[in-house]
Amino acid sequence: RGQTSPVPIYEGEDGFIAWLLGGWEARYRVPLPAVGESKRGILDTYTKEHSAEYQAQAWIDLARALGAERPDVRDPEKVASIVLETSHHTHYVIGSGANDPQKYDPTASRETLDHSIPYIVAVALQDGGWHHVDSYAPERAGRADTVALWNMITTVEDPIWTERYHDPDPDKKAFGGKMVVTMADGERIEREIFVADAHPAGARPFAREQYVNKLRTLAAGIVDDAELDRFLGLVDRLPELSADEVRQLNVQAPAGSLTLDSTQGLF
Repeated sequence: RGQTSPVPIYEGEDGFIAWLLGGWEARYRVPLPAVGESKRGILDTYTKEHSAEYQAQAWIDLARALGAERPDVRDPEKVASIVLETSHHTHYVIGSGANDPQKYDPTASRETLDHSIPYIVAVALQDGGWHHVDSYAPERAGRADTVALWNMITTVEDPIWTERYHDPDPDKKAFGGKMVVTMADGERIEREIFVADAHPAGARPFAREQYVNKLRTLAAGIVDDAELDRFLGLVDRLPELSADEVRQLNVQAPAGSLTLDSTQGLF
């Protein structure tokens, strides 16, 4: 239906093909719980406030806060460079360490922009937030001042942030880093963030109100308010639902809005 993905996921230096061609000696470790051991994988999942790669969540929050505090950072004529000191994963997967020129391409697909932390930070700085449609629009990605600022943003791996990214202690595990902005006049601005605002240890952990607002935001113009109210009413009574009511937990789009022969993508 038109849904795509960044080509480097398959063909890049750390892509599926590279791993599958690792040779006979390659080893792939998939940890599973031992018999009787608690299934803790769900504890390694985190809420996304923003429709972007999870490693970008904290950076969006940091960028929107800094942009509000220092509007001059939004202007590429006043900025010399922006360096994001971060983990190995962030640097090599969604940062400049990926060696993927598409991460700086204004005509790249939504799925590629979703995996470009330089693009995401540039837009979040200038717009003071992130929108699941508007932030990826071709006219947004191609705006001249955004492209100029975008090309000033690079990432570097910092071993400290890599260690924190892999820390097994959930109270120490971090997904952010340090942003170092060098202004055109030589001023240096440094800001750090460890986890996203919506993270349980973040500045504004998600509660039910935020989850409901996210649902309504993503469903706006697609699902009727009455249908959302019906669904949320069922969710509120989840422990006491009958078998028939459990079958009604799917959110239904208005009749005729989806067709089996549609070639339209998700966005």
